[in-house]
Amino acid sequence: MQTEKGQSIEDASMEMIENEIGNHDYNEKEWPIVRRIIHSTADFDFASKNKIVFSKNAIESGINALKNGCSIVVDVNGVIGGMNKQNPKDFKNKIICNISSPEIMELAKNQGKTRSQVSMRVASSDLEGGIVVIGNAPTALLEVIQMIKEGLVKPALIIGIPVGFISSPESKEELSHITEVPFITNIGRKGGSSSASAILNALYKLLRADLTS
Repeated sequence: MQTEKGQSIEDASMEMIENEIGNHDYNEKEWPIVRRIIHSTADFDFASKNKIVFSKNAIESGINALKNGCSIVVDVNGVIGGMNKQNPKDFKNKIICNISSPEIMELAKNQGKTRSQVSMRVASSDLEGGIVVIGNAPTALLEVIQMIKEGLVKPALIIGIPVGFISSPESKEELSHITEVPFITNIGRKGGSSSASAILNALYKLLRADLTS
């Protein structure tokens, strides 16, 4: 049997997910995002009711920002690795990841903060009206939340889905109470860079569907 490749494998995977999940509680805009997270992680737990949390107008705000060429600030290079690279090229979205910058390392050392925290502060101008995508570092998410509370930035969307045991569930819980900025997050310890980039890829796919409808 000849091995299927490319789009045919993805289509078959999506069909398998649909068949195994059956009925779910996500709407027609939310489900393609949740399904892509499942596709990237092979973790069907993400389909559980309210496992992925969408604030009001989160999807619409994210799509509009991408369409208008917003910046995308990510916490780690792993998020970039999982992205479809053609998408930001087509919509002229600048990708910012400062975590490995020598300047960030020095500032973090001097300020007694994590590199993730400092990298978000340094990217404040790109966060304003942009999309922040956090899949790894809870401290980055908490820092963005603090910046919002301080009135320094107002992103178009926060994708906050850091993985881990320390501060990860708590950071997402705090994000779920933010009312000033749209967000997409999840409940619990799960998440990660692959989940974060999957959400972004799904938003681009929804954007392209809107443009051709």
